[in-house]
Amino acid sequence: VRLARRPASLLDDLFVSLQKNSRPKLFPGDIVEYPRNKFFSHFAIYYGERDGVPYVAHLTCRDSDIKLLLYGRALRSEVKLDPLELLGKKYKVNNMFDEVHPARDFHNVVKQSIDDMMGREVTFDILFHNSEHQATLFRYGIKKSEQIDKIYKHIMPAWKKLFEEKKL
Repeated sequence: VRLARRPASLLDDLFVSLQKNSRPKLFPGDIVEYPRNKFFSHFAIYYGERDGVPYVAHLTCRDSDIKLLLYGRALRSEVKLDPLELLGKKYKVNNMFDEVHPARDFHNVVKQSIDDMMGREVTFDILFHNSEHQATLFRYGIKKSEQIDKIYKHIMPAWKKLFEEKKL
């Protein structure tokens, strides 16, 4: 006996809408992604709660004006702890490499790494050390940025073509 698939209902639409707008359950060590625009996101590590307030650790500019200086570099950056929603109301869990890299233990490794990095000056570089690189370094022990990999994937063929046509 084959059951017919029922058509989507208003209730189904409401359920999907609630799922999209609900806050994901976070566990210490999760990578939290904050979409900024259709190309880039900011990344952080869920640190846990302090006095009932959820916190994340993230790489951010030390200067209050948060502008990228000279070719995507801001020399005065650091790892900071901030309330989860201070970075944005829209966020999602994105433990992007869990299937290929084991996550490091939060309480014995990641938390200690975050605590050691806080307050230390870190060079931010959009291509080689951005917030996604820092988040994956904390969680997996490797520096990796999928959003930069996607850019390279689209730019490199265009650059190769320009070199072949001797336009660069």
